[in-house]
Amino acid sequence: MKTLMIYGATGYTGRMAAEHAKALGLDLVIAGRNATAMAALAAQLDVTYRVFSADEHAAASLTGIDVLLNFAGPFVHTAQPLMRACIASGTDYLDITAEINVYRLAEQLGVDAREAGVMLLPGVGWDVVPTDSLAMHVARRVQQPHALRIALQVPGAMSRGSAMSVGEIIGAGVLARIDGHLVATPDAPPQHLDFGAGPVLCAPLSFGDLVTAWHSTGIPNIAMFVHITGEAFPDGDLSQLPDGPNQAQRDAHRARAVAEVTAADGSVARSVIETVNGYSYTPLAAVEAARRVLGGERRVGFATPAGLFGVGFAQTIAGTRIIDL
Repeated sequence: MKTLMIYGATGYTGRMAAEHAKALGLDLVIAGRNATAMAALAAQLDVTYRVFSADEHAAASLTGIDVLLNFAGPFVHTAQPLMRACIASGTDYLDITAEINVYRLAEQLGVDAREAGVMLLPGVGWDVVPTDSLAMHVARRVQQPHALRIALQVPGAMSRGSAMSVGEIIGAGVLARIDGHLVATPDAPPQHLDFGAGPVLCAPLSFGDLVTAWHSTGIPNIAMFVHITGEAFPDGDLSQLPDGPNQAQRDAHRARAVAEVTAADGSVARSVIETVNGYSYTPLAAVEAARRVLGGERRVGFATPAGLFGVGFAQTIAGTRIIDL
């Protein structure tokens, strides 16, 4: 039986994923930096654990691990050493980030990973699993898709880890894919997109879809946006935020994204994907992705969720539906 390691397992989302992986009967090892917290969770789940930092020595701690699922953000600090450790140890790498620079890094390391027989699959949570499937779905609705706009609807409270990752996303600047190339677009204006209840104003922001949608669909022109409601993007001292929304808060806010594709002839198709709350969706999708990779569904080098598992992968998570508008 192949072995899954969840790194960052004592974090808000990592803990939910570890509990889910254990419930599925996967051969699970949990890992992280805090020995006391790791020992307590390992005893609760009755699994083994390892304590190590995401640094240049991490490969030594991956012996016997087939798939590493990284939940430790901000991922700008953990993805590079853990990807390199996976390449060195022959371990497939998965994570749940939305930080675009991690996807660019995975692209860059893709050649080394391919030579080592290793897969780099970032983004196996919300938003990228739903939006990658959605992008492939809507692209098939037109002939010769030429341009793609994707917008996320972010409702409800944000976890402390997500808020810190958003800082990294904002710090990357506003980018768009133009004629197949990532280009800085600092003056990109907000645009109106329709999630199914009428157009709403969405701000440009650079999520990992600028990389994944390009690889999954081949559409050369892609722009990303976000519609923020309520207290979704907190400010102030992020370290003082709670771990994340509780079950009732998650249940109160379903998540949505819209993708709009324009064909070479000017025709337009638009589809919306609706899921359970992103924090509920992520551990389910991430563990399902890891389960499939453990079972042999893999492609060496850089990969995307829908490109690897197919256009219908997002909808394998209960409560997910795509609506053509």
